[in-house]
Amino acid sequence: MMRSFCVLSILVVAACAEDTSPALLSDWLAKMRSIVPRGYVCPRAAKAVTVDGKLDDAAWVAAPWTEDFVDIEGDAKPKPHLRTRAKMLWDEDYFYVAAELEEPHVWGTMTQHDTVIFNDPDFEVFLDPNGDSHEYYEFEMNALNTGWDLFLPKPYKDGGQAQNSWEIPGLKTAVQVAGTINNPVDQDEGWSLEVAFPWKALAQHAHRPVPPQEGDQWRVGFSRVEWEVGLEDGKYVKVPKTPEHNWIWSAQGVVDMHRPERWGFVQFTRRTSEFVRDPSAPARDALQTVYYAQKDYFAKHRQWATDLEELSSLNVKWPTGVTVPVLRPTADGYVCAATLTSLNGKTQRWTIRQDALIKPADEP
Repeated sequence: MMRSFCVLSILVVAACAEDTSPALLSDWLAKMRSIVPRGYVCPRAAKAVTVDGKLDDAAWVAAPWTEDFVDIEGDAKPKPHLRTRAKMLWDEDYFYVAAELEEPHVWGTMTQHDTVIFNDPDFEVFLDPNGDSHEYYEFEMNALNTGWDLFLPKPYKDGGQAQNSWEIPGLKTAVQVAGTINNPVDQDEGWSLEVAFPWKALAQHAHRPVPPQEGDQWRVGFSRVEWEVGLEDGKYVKVPKTPEHNWIWSAQGVVDMHRPERWGFVQFTRRTSEFVRDPSAPARDALQTVYYAQKDYFAKHRQWATDLEELSSLNVKWPTGVTVPVLRPTADGYVCAATLTSLNGKTQRWTIRQDALIKPADEP
């Protein structure tokens, strides 16, 4: 994934880990908007889960696998040549994530907590409990079971600075390697992992009940970073000048994992239930269209447009059931609002700000 590096300290690296160039309306319309985020029904664990990386607990039988991971850009790029998939469970204490990563050459070098784990092949989890694109969590781990936990008050593209000092008290992680790590003599099958996120830690910025209530949906992203490797003096080394592969559960369309509005939906349930597609998507997409048009406008004029008519690039048809968005200038930017009328006649007003915060208008 696109990353800009500040090599002063681990703390500074964490704060500067993403490309912060303007997000273009053309990227949103051509690459992102047409991608429907994937959904997953997450069952409650009927039995205890032992976090050992093996995924052989009886409780995991009830949890379906996700679809195989795809390139972060979706169909614009070839399918990954190695399989990655995940599954999820929950109980009153934890949100469990498990994954299998096919890998003929399992390797890792990072052994210190909170170092830049994606310099190794890694697995990453992103959690936005209330789906407002702000105050979300990131966790990365490698095949050595070294972890890096971060809290993001808002995305990098909107001026967010990662809080590398944030920790997850009570976190449980484990890795199981099907083969031998850092040994190029043989060929491996891959590695699997389990993570147990304590609800108590995730409650800090969730702004909603934890554990989740029946049918609640969280925005969740999974990413696998993979590097091309070769051999040098009998050891694995990265092949110089080869790109980072970024394979994810639900495609983003652009090379930036920090677009929470495009992450997948995880629906929590205590019983068998069908996934319910987000009914607010038309309003959210309409507001995202204005947001990206405003990004272009600000990049050119160094100020925000105060009316839709100023956004000459905004030549789009608004979704059925969504009112034409209305812009209102604020002291630090703007608020854009649109009202969604559902098929049953109910209405809900949604807003978005210049820093990508998106939420129902009646929420504080």
